[in-house]
Amino acid sequence: MTDESQTLTRSGALPGDVETRTVTLPDGRALAFDLRGPAGGPVVVLLPAAPGSRRFDPDPAATAAAGVRLVTVDRPGYGASDPYPAGAVPTLDGVAADVAHGLDQLGLLDSTGRSAGVALAGWSAGGRVALSLAARLGDAVRSVAVVAAPASDDDVPWIPEDHRQVLHELRGHPEDAYGVLGAMLGGGLPPDGAAATALVATGEPDEALVARDGALRRRLAAMLDEAFRHGAAGTAADLTAANVPPSGFDPAAVGVPVHLWYGEDDPVVTPAHGEHFAATLPRARLVVVPGAGHLVVVTEWSQVLGALAG
Repeated sequence: MTDESQTLTRSGALPGDVETRTVTLPDGRALAFDLRGPAGGPVVVLLPAAPGSRRFDPDPAATAAAGVRLVTVDRPGYGASDPYPAGAVPTLDGVAADVAHGLDQLGLLDSTGRSAGVALAGWSAGGRVALSLAARLGDAVRSVAVVAAPASDDDVPWIPEDHRQVLHELRGHPEDAYGVLGAMLGGGLPPDGAAATALVATGEPDEALVARDGALRRRLAAMLDEAFRHGAAGTAADLTAANVPPSGFDPAAVGVPVHLWYGEDDPVVTPAHGEHFAATLPRARLVVVPGAGHLVVVTEWSQVLGALAG
């Protein structure tokens, strides 16, 4: 790793001691990470929702109590990470390769691709990225948490039929998908993060949680403000990677323990997705939380961190 491969900034506007590091990928794109907590603590890498950004800690008090080094990521097109170039075909394995390169450049993996063992957590759209990253890194990963993450629509149908039709049509010309989806999404962007909260807080349990927790509202708004820095680029990339090309990884290659957390009352990503992963992954354990919705990552974050440490 050279000094030119990454930059480091500290922002007084961020809560606590948060470092933002930007790594240069082999093709010249920038990929951004936030690091929180003690430098010597066990590393937990969080892949956020879509839309989402590195500006999110599900429960800062739980993170601090666990003593972990929380590493959050802007996937391509979100926040301080560069979008893909026109004509690119984002894939889940490609995103995982970017994140793996970044973790190595940050010194969280040694030169052989191994470490004391990072833990991975993927919330919502970040879940399948976390699994792909685990398959890629092998022994460098000690455990994975998949939280309210949708399975492929091919395995567990959940995408509205009109959207599904568009995505399936794009499979015939995947090089156009990123641009087409970006154009479709770009005209309907919310004006700010506060207005976008409903994109990740779905259903009555989430609405009630956000209504009574002002700090959570502010964290979600900050995450989403950063997510839309490049407009719809990040969301278009995530939608393409998850639905158009083959994923590029084999779930059976994830040999470490995988902890699955789903809200019983999540109206979008139902526990059926967790049941699919539990039946597919070699070492998976499913927890369905009564009364929880898509923000189960917030209400159960302490339990998630405890499971990853076990």
